[in-house]
Amino acid sequence: MNAAAEELDPVGLSDAAPESLWTKGLYKFRRDRVGMWSFAVVLLYVGIALGVWLGFWATGWADLAGGKWEPVSGAHWFGTNIIGQDIFDRAIYSTKTSFEVGLVVAVLATALGAILGAIAGFFSGSWLDELILWLMGVLDSIPFLLFVAAIAYTLQSIPEISKYSMHIAMIVTFWITAGRLVRGEVIKLKEMEYVDAAHALGVPEYTIIFRHILPNTAHILLVQATITFVAAIKSEVILSFLGLGVKDSMSWGLMISESSQEVLAGFFNNFLAASVLLFGLVMAFNLFSDALQDALDPRTVAD
Repeated sequence: MNAAAEELDPVGLSDAAPESLWTKGLYKFRRDRVGMWSFAVVLLYVGIALGVWLGFWATGWADLAGGKWEPVSGAHWFGTNIIGQDIFDRAIYSTKTSFEVGLVVAVLATALGAILGAIAGFFSGSWLDELILWLMGVLDSIPFLLFVAAIAYTLQSIPEISKYSMHIAMIVTFWITAGRLVRGEVIKLKEMEYVDAAHALGVPEYTIIFRHILPNTAHILLVQATITFVAAIKSEVILSFLGLGVKDSMSWGLMISESSQEVLAGFFNNFLAASVLLFGLVMAFNLFSDALQDALDPRTVAD
């Protein structure tokens, strides 16, 4: 730095200051200890899910590996359930199920909300905006769990899509929040000068929406996707517990459902294994999501 630059910037802030929202957000996130620790826990769960998917562990989750309600031992770290299946393998395998449901629902629901919210925001005040807002209001007026359970139950009668009825039910309900957030942001962004310049050059409206405006809402969508991921996992557990979720696999919801009779008999291993792993993932992802939201908030990112 030369002498003139030093006079204008005596403490060297221009060299250290990040240049973009993402760079500033990453810098702030790395200074958040709670956020970093929660991110490490999330990565641990990701590693577990990838290991199951690749067949490294929990391959015998459905095997009758022991006797009825065997206690914790070297052979069965969490004991066995009522028919002799290894609880540890079932709990670990359920991590993969949770990530599959969470990722599919988070990506598709956020994408749907982004598209509809961007269209509503860009054409705010038009019949398109009114139609999308009406749809959001109708879906919001129905109790969430009742609505999801009703859709999942209805779609189960259609063999071609019954396997994905739970996913479809959650996507139909979870896009609304993302849609509202994106709509509000797009209403603000469409008044920016670069949008006026695109209009002046004759760029088609939908090109402006999806190429020039929507990418600038990515920080909102990323945070909302993490929130939706957690909501999808919790909803899957509830639906599986009620018998409307996972059928041909294993999940924490099914384990908790199976343990309802075991708890009455004084055997808590099945319930504790599923509950502890579920609590750990949900808590870690909530803390990670909060830290990410703080880091990418344009109002505080410069602090």
